[in-house]
Amino acid sequence: MVKKIGVLGAGHLGKIHIKCIMASDKLELAGFYDPDRETAEKVAETFGIPRFFSDDELISKSDIVDIVTPTVSHFDCASKALKHGKHVFIEKPLTTTLEEARKLMELAREASVKVQVGHVERFNPAFIAAKPYLNNPMFIEAHRLGQFNPRGTDVPVVLDLMIHDIDIILNVVKAEVKKISASGVSIVSETPDIASARIEFSNGCVANLTASRLSMKNMRKTRFFQHEGYIAVNFLSKETQIIRLKDVGASPDPMAMVIDMGPEKNKKQIWVEKPEIRPINAIQTELETFDEAIRSNTDPVVTIHDGYASLDLAYRVMEKIEQNANYLS
Repeated sequence: MVKKIGVLGAGHLGKIHIKCIMASDKLELAGFYDPDRETAEKVAETFGIPRFFSDDELISKSDIVDIVTPTVSHFDCASKALKHGKHVFIEKPLTTTLEEARKLMELAREASVKVQVGHVERFNPAFIAAKPYLNNPMFIEAHRLGQFNPRGTDVPVVLDLMIHDIDIILNVVKAEVKKISASGVSIVSETPDIASARIEFSNGCVANLTASRLSMKNMRKTRFFQHEGYIAVNFLSKETQIIRLKDVGASPDPMAMVIDMGPEKNKKQIWVEKPEIRPINAIQTELETFDEAIRSNTDPVVTIHDGYASLDLAYRVMEKIEQNANYLS
């Protein structure tokens, strides 16, 4: 039986979700609800889809509630849906506070339903192509820079942008966080608009993350350094490069860069590979895989516990930023 998805919130991202659900042959849109009358009327007319006049009405007519509302309303929307026994897809960040996130985890457990958090970069085709090559990276460098958009300033840049990379490194590095150093600056909003964090893990891995929403250009690049090579992922252009050192063979490529490793050591040749990137719609894919997890009774790709872990680390980074600001003031 096809599960019906109801979308809560029809703003910029909500409309994208609606389009993705309508374009999918695996999903069925129940309709949407948005408290803004003008927005709701325009969306209903533009897409020709059912409009609900309350969140209660939408929840009652849906099997899955897709929450694409401002972060401050995530908890109220999700808790209401969970109390009605509905599966929930909720955009990142999971909630405004860790206490709210813990309450949602308890409600999800009591309702025995699935919850997936919208950390969409897990579904970026460039990251998907890179994952088979990631083997215990020990240094990670991420830059996520965006041009100013007032739409994201309801939360600090750590929750708006950096949390994407926090989720990625927690997915890749299977070790406990040992130490955090961070700093940030508020420029046009009441919370930091630019932030930098150094995260050290118990296995020796170090991740340096930089996020800004005041850049002149957009950038979403991450490099994973590991033994004899590194993987470069461009989340924006959806490109991946694998740079590795390999022993020089009997007939080396005359155009290749060869490194002399010293006496009694084999010479190494730098190999650059570009794995095939399968074009996919990341948002549509994350919604479809959530539906598949419900059908097969398996864990979603990004569980509510993953969402909590990313939120927890984001708050630890923001705490270090605040401590550093107090020290400097």
